[in-house]
Amino acid sequence: MTLSIRNQLPGTVTEVHQGEAMATVRLRLDGGQDLMAAITKESAEDLALAPGSVVRALVKSTEVSLAARRVEGLSIRNQIPGAITGLTTGAVMASVKISVDGGELTAAITKDAVADLGLFVGSDVVALIKATEVSLATT
Repeated sequence: MTLSIRNQLPGTVTEVHQGEAMATVRLRLDGGQDLMAAITKESAEDLALAPGSVVRALVKSTEVSLAARRVEGLSIRNQIPGAITGLTTGAVMASVKISVDGGELTAAITKDAVADLGLFVGSDVVALIKATEVSLATT
């Protein structure tokens, strides 16, 4: 299957916590970072997720926010450091490519955000991803 989702990070499940309707799944990405996904309990069961399961974390580029540095006191569980390797700015939006350990992320953010954060190719950033915006696929 080919997907339009640019952000596809390989990893291994380290923990699964089932709730009544939702499950949280902690992954260790191939680059060594931890990532949290919040998916439906049914999806976790359908995928037969358990520690050791090999998965791909899928995140739409519009669901990746950027910060100039790590942020404290935030409910967003996933903060992945990286460096900007590509920046394409349009009239309103920008596509930002970020090199992270073990892969690459793309963020779609506003042109104003690029200017406000002073982003440029080579600058360090932290990709912020809500756990509820991470989908999982088994390989």
